[in-house]
Amino acid sequence: MTQWLAIAAGGAVGAVSRYAISMGAARWLGATFPWGTLIVNLTGCLLLGMLAEWSQQQQTLSADIQKLLSVGFLGALTTFSTFAHETFRLAENDRLGLAMANAGLNLGLGLLAVWAGISWMRK
Repeated sequence: MTQWLAIAAGGAVGAVSRYAISMGAARWLGATFPWGTLIVNLTGCLLLGMLAEWSQQQQTLSADIQKLLSVGFLGALTTFSTFAHETFRLAENDRLGLAMANAGLNLGLGLLAVWAGISWMRK
């Protein structure tokens, strides 16, 4: 139960952070390009990579803190970080075909889902 609470706490902070960053980016950089999304996705990828590697090397974080930061905070900040990390690990473990399939399916189906949602709502 403790991990569930840790994830919820991290998720609350991640969601609010994503909103604040997106609003700030639109205000300062303009709304023509989704700068906020790009910023949170790239930041999330960087932070998840750092956290995963640090946790693997140091092994000093409790499971609750790891879940709070990775699943909770970064999961709410962005799900792209998890996707990028998983794809990287597949490629790193000599599973290049699966890494490419993961990347292609996530991108292709993600774009298709956006198109389907927009099309459905426009009718």
